[in-house]
Amino acid sequence: MKKIIVFNHISMDGYFVGANGDSSWAHKNTDDPEYATWVAGNAGGDADFLFGRITYEQMAGYWPTPMAKQQMPEVADAMNKRRKLVFSKTMSKADWNNTLLLKGGLVQEVKKIKSEAGPDILIFGSGTIISQLAAENLIDTYMMVMSPVVLGKGRTMFEGLKEKKDLKLTGSRAFKNGKVLLNFEPA
Repeated sequence: MKKIIVFNHISMDGYFVGANGDSSWAHKNTDDPEYATWVAGNAGGDADFLFGRITYEQMAGYWPTPMAKQQMPEVADAMNKRRKLVFSKTMSKADWNNTLLLKGGLVQEVKKIKSEAGPDILIFGSGTIISQLAAENLIDTYMMVMSPVVLGKGRTMFEGLKEKKDLKLTGSRAFKNGKVLLNFEPA
């Protein structure tokens, strides 16, 4: 059975995007060689990606570009090659290489996808999707990189979640740039 893994950057006050949807703060302080090696190595997996429309449009607007290939070649290669699943009720097409546009019910589709053979599913951004899947206990792992910044306002990945979800810490790693990787699973 496939695992559903969330990977997001969060601020010290728990937001994955600022009040205006900005996430540029998550990509600062990346000049730490150890962190850069971890990011490049993390791109080497074989997971498929799952996005909502907004995250998909941001990713599709950057990763296929020459600038992305120059700045982060390993990550750009992985992002462009791997299968991408995008859930949207408003999109009529998804042109980024190897993308499947899904318009069905999110929870039912993800349950079906989880039961199929193949690589795990990695979710970036996509807070609305994360909160819906968390409510249905469909997320197996949360990987969060906490950045040393306080945003004051923004969105959490769990907006709209109606019940408390207990998690257990399964790993952590601090980098010299101040970022801390936190791995959690449902308790």
